[in-house]
Amino acid sequence: MDLDDFRWLLTDDGQRLLGTAGELAGQDPLRAQTTLRSAAPGSSAEQAGRAAAALTQATLRRRAEAKFGDLAPRMYFTPDGLEQATRLPVATHRAARLAAASTRTLIDLGCGIGGDLLAAARAGLTCAGVDLDPVRVEVARANLAALDLPGAVTVADATTVDPTPFDVAFADPARRTGRGRTFDVDDWTPPWSFVEGLLRRDSCVKVAPGIPHEIVPAGVEAEWVSDHGEVKEAALWSGRLATTARRATVIGRGGLATVTDEDDPGAGVVPVGRYLYEPDGAVIRAGLVTAVAAAADGGLVDEHLAYVTSDQALSTPFARGYEVLEELPYREKALRAALRERRVGTLTIKKRGVDVVPDQLRKRLALTGDEAATIVLTRAAGHGVALLVRPL
Repeated sequence: MDLDDFRWLLTDDGQRLLGTAGELAGQDPLRAQTTLRSAAPGSSAEQAGRAAAALTQATLRRRAEAKFGDLAPRMYFTPDGLEQATRLPVATHRAARLAAASTRTLIDLGCGIGGDLLAAARAGLTCAGVDLDPVRVEVARANLAALDLPGAVTVADATTVDPTPFDVAFADPARRTGRGRTFDVDDWTPPWSFVEGLLRRDSCVKVAPGIPHEIVPAGVEAEWVSDHGEVKEAALWSGRLATTARRATVIGRGGLATVTDEDDPGAGVVPVGRYLYEPDGAVIRAGLVTAVAAAADGGLVDEHLAYVTSDQALSTPFARGYEVLEELPYREKALRAALRERRVGTLTIKKRGVDVVPDQLRKRLALTGDEAATIVLTRAAGHGVALLVRPL
């Protein structure tokens, strides 16, 4: 996005064109572009750039509703900035943790379009942000203004900024290179060496949920966060902000719940009981599956798999529960016969730890009955099992 075109969008004429673009978003792009160009003032080249900028913002605002809810129609984005931005509920949770830890001032080192900056400012923190990209800085500044929030944003290299005047430093290293998304921490921008230095003080660093446990520095808390069943990120908390070693935080319809390694006494493998539990992805990433097993007064189905079993019905935000109706034959031919005997035509297949492609298996089973069912294909104590289950 061109910086001058974006700045023009913030003028009165630009806002009017953006309003028109919002009405046209979702329609034929070529027709919308033609309409906007004719409505934009300036030379032919200026009209083209301004129309493109307005249509891009209108399109991104619609896409951003999944992350920012009802704030999205008032905000501004870049395509890559929106992709990297934290979902609002997750950013709000992080800001609440910072506020609860008596954080007054925050420096966002690599603020992007300002998603985390906005959440911190809404929580009452005094915030400043830096980013290398002048367009992202302008967008972050515009977002603060659009939501009537205080804060300062400027163009700077995060690795050259002294964070010591601030209570807490926050960073969200970019995890993309010219080759696409990278899982190598040394390819991050800023790189892992910078993150390690930052974690020697009171800091919070957003990282990919697949971060290996073994590279988390000693004394640093690793928190995995899921939002309505999707694992969105991990965050590393250091200094006085670290309160445990590993934490899983689950955000759902019922609010927010958290479990830590201190809640995990461990659990062993037990026979499949009356109920089966599928832990939330954040719990699995945090290595806290046995905490769910202990809460259910149960154990693991297999020591290498993230399924919990118990004879007790448990309502928990940390796992989805199923009642085990019966064990069916694991071999495909016998399984087909058992499902046909039960008149199953619509089949949900869940699997873990077995070499099965659900869509392909469902096609081979060729079921035609009028009943719906759910089966779980997994291993129990090292052996393949097929469990007919009913969601709790």
